[in-house]
Amino acid sequence: MEVRERFFGQNATKRVHVIEADWLDRMRACRLYAYRLAAERFRPHEVGGYWVADEPVKAIERVMVDDLVGRHAAARIELRITPSIWPFWRQVADSTVAFSGSRLGNSAPHPDRFG
Repeated sequence: MEVRERFFGQNATKRVHVIEADWLDRMRACRLYAYRLAAERFRPHEVGGYWVADEPVKAIERVMVDDLVGRHAAARIELRITPSIWPFWRQVADSTVAFSGSRLGNSAPHPDRFG
């Protein structure tokens, strides 16, 4: 319970997304396209959480996804906006909480490398 409260606080959310403040305007303006693919062509990858196909798969539908901030609220996903992702990242990476990081190379310089 202590680890959960450390990252999720006192609310009932089961998921937290963290972005740097410099990305908020880009997130608000973003139009994302989701491509729906036939599921039967995919199998789980040995790295958990990923699905792969052994041959090219054509999209069966393309759906525009916009208002990403509003979609977070509707999905009950807490969106945290921080000046730098690195303090949070170090804590979550050293914890027992399940986490994922994508596009970390687009974040502000890591203080341990560039400080």
